[in-house]
Amino acid sequence: MPRWLIPLIILVIVIVAVEIYTFQAFKTLSKNKWVRFSFLVVSIAVYINFLITMLTYDRGNGQTPQFQMAMGLLLTFSIPKLVVIIFLFGEDVYRWIVKLISAVSNGETQPIPSRRKFISQLALGIAAIPFVSFIYGIIQGKYNYKVIKYQLTFDDLPAAFDGYTITQISDIHSGSFTNREKIQYGVDLINEQQSDLLLFTGDIVNNKADEMDDWIDVFDKLTAKEGKYAILGNHDYGDYMDWKTPQDKIDNFEKVKNIHRRIGFDLLLDEHRYIEKDGEKIALLGVENWGKGFNQAGDLAKASAGVSKDDFKILMSHDPSHWQEKVKKDDFNYHLTLSGHTHGLQMGIEIPGFLKWSPSQYVYKQWAGLYEEFGRFINVNRGFGYHAFPGRVGIWPEITVIELKKA
Repeated sequence: MPRWLIPLIILVIVIVAVEIYTFQAFKTLSKNKWVRFSFLVVSIAVYINFLITMLTYDRGNGQTPQFQMAMGLLLTFSIPKLVVIIFLFGEDVYRWIVKLISAVSNGETQPIPSRRKFISQLALGIAAIPFVSFIYGIIQGKYNYKVIKYQLTFDDLPAAFDGYTITQISDIHSGSFTNREKIQYGVDLINEQQSDLLLFTGDIVNNKADEMDDWIDVFDKLTAKEGKYAILGNHDYGDYMDWKTPQDKIDNFEKVKNIHRRIGFDLLLDEHRYIEKDGEKIALLGVENWGKGFNQAGDLAKASAGVSKDDFKILMSHDPSHWQEKVKKDDFNYHLTLSGHTHGLQMGIEIPGFLKWSPSQYVYKQWAGLYEEFGRFINVNRGFGYHAFPGRVGIWPEITVIELKKA
């Protein structure tokens, strides 16, 4: 028996159970056969669309927008059904408890109580919240750019850099783009910040360099007063698709690196640059991707060669696990690290000052926003673009602006 057969059988059983439970809610709520029929048709169509997409998926093309949309539709229609199951399963537990109490009591054993209509109404009403949220996330949420500003104070910041501003963007993922007008709006919003430095922290494509071909003339308009710098992310290496020959992958990687030069960014490959102002300087370091469980090409020691321990240092490193595993405790003292990678999973709940939650937090200790340990900071940018799921729900695309202040 093939090893994949048992997991497949389990998956089919789970899907059937989910559909039966959800259908029960519709059945209790409406006697209209067309409502029930429409529910079944839509559910089956979503599964068939995803199945066909998976069966015809060509790893030589990477994740196309069509693949992402099939994934998006599956999540949009499946997650609300899980909400329905919670309510209906809870009611089933209650119904069986009533039945068992009746069975052990002295009176006549009563039949299992029928489903209550208001429970189905409540379940479907609450399930409508994630359903509408996912629809919004696919249509508009992925373009709901937010400018998030921080002011960070350091004792040893050179006085000339007091008030210096940095705009950070990350995870462009140009291979997912479909709307030129919306992307242009995001680029214009970056330029409106008028920061001294513009730093891009990796993943300019999903897999292939040619994904960026239609967007060069948009992103080459990005401006910054004193320079634009970039690093690579895990997707920039072409590791997530099949190549006809090893040389094709090597050639693609060179083209990806060249994209940054075409749009005016200085790509740092385990390198550093000194940023000078009024006779003082800070060190800007950029490493290749280093991630726990991912490509670990980055060489922090190489990037730091020639940099003094006493220099004020800003490190660009795509994956925040690098900061967690290697950087934050390093005695060389990297004052500020800028990362991306997580996207905040592109879904979650954020209410500033009250609540910040995403499944991403169960994988990464630093998954979105600003963190401080040992007097050192990391900002994990939520990303400019999107990948896998073609939308954003509650975790919006981010443009970060950091102002450096001297204590």
